[in-house]
Parts: sequence; C-alpha cells; structure tokens
Amino acid sequence: MYEYEDPSRWTPEPVRPRGKLTLLFLASVVFFPVLVVVWLAVFAVLLAVGVLTEVIAAFSDRYEQGFMKVMDRTLGPLMDLAGWCVTWPELRHEGDTEYYRARVDKVVARWTARASAPARPNKAKPPVECAIRLRDYRGVGGGYVAYAARAQGWELRPTDVRKEVRLWWSAASPAEPR
Repeated sequence: MYEYEDPSRWTPEPVRPRGKLTLLFLASVVFFPVLVVVWLAVFAVLLAVGVLTEVIAAFSDRYEQGFMKVMDRTLGPLMDLAGWCVTWPELRHEGDTEYYRARVDKVVARWTARASAPARPNKAKPPVECAIRLRDYRGVGGGYVAYAARAQGWELRPTDVRKEVRLWWSAASPAEPR
C-alpha cells in the first residue's frame, strides 16, 4: 500500500446478501451464454470484415491499426459486461475469509511460478506484471493480496483496489551497478 492511499479501501468488501447473490447467480446462468454467443457473433463479423479488407491492410498500416482499435473498442466492453455475473463458488463462499485467503495464495503462487520461470529461447519472456481481480480477493481485501504478494517477491503498482491489484515482479529489475 502507498502512504497516500486510504487504508479503508484495502479492507474486504462487505458481504453481499444471500438473496441478491442467488438472483445474480440465476441471472448469470441465463445471461452469460447469451453474452458468449453475442461476443462470438461480433468476433466473427469483425473477422470476416478483416479478411475481406486484408488487401487494404497489406498496403495501409493506418487501416490495420484503426481496425485493431475498432476490435478492441467493440469486444472489450462486451467482455466487461460479464463483470456483475456471480459464479457458483462465489455464491457458496461469500463471506468465507479462509476460502478467499487460499484463493489469493493460489493465484499469487501461479503468477510467481510464471514470472520466476527461466526464459526459453524463441519463446515469450515470462510476465513481469500481473493484475489480480477483485473477484479473487473480495473476502480478504487488497491488503491481504499486497501482503501475500510481497512475501513472494512482488511489488505493488499503482492500482484501483475496487477493481484489481496490480503487481510487478521485482526480480525482473536489472541489477544495480556497484
């Protein structure tokens, strides 16, 4: 946590009422498959337009960059629509701090394993930044994520704790000259 941050923002989220969660879960069961179909349809249309205009893209970098921006601006908000959905584990474990501690530990350990893996030739370099979603730490708060991550060598990045906690793998920094 940074000194200028309000410590109350790093605490666990309030427990949601069971009835509201149940209704959100039922709505998720109906809404999410529809959202996936819409996302796939929009992706197929954008892919078809991209294939049809490939000749233009071969000669114009501006067109290709513009088309990628259109794809990001179209598909991104569709993915964000599912943010209110409630999964079965969330419904079952709302308010269970031990479950969320284990979940945070598991997510941080998975990112640590990825970041600390040795670089392989002709492959992408291991990630040095990650974002842990609110969905993963809702019951324990961002403060526990920062604590667990620091114990494994991560540094906190500027972040909005109401959405995610951003981390940076400190071992990736170049060695300081002596």
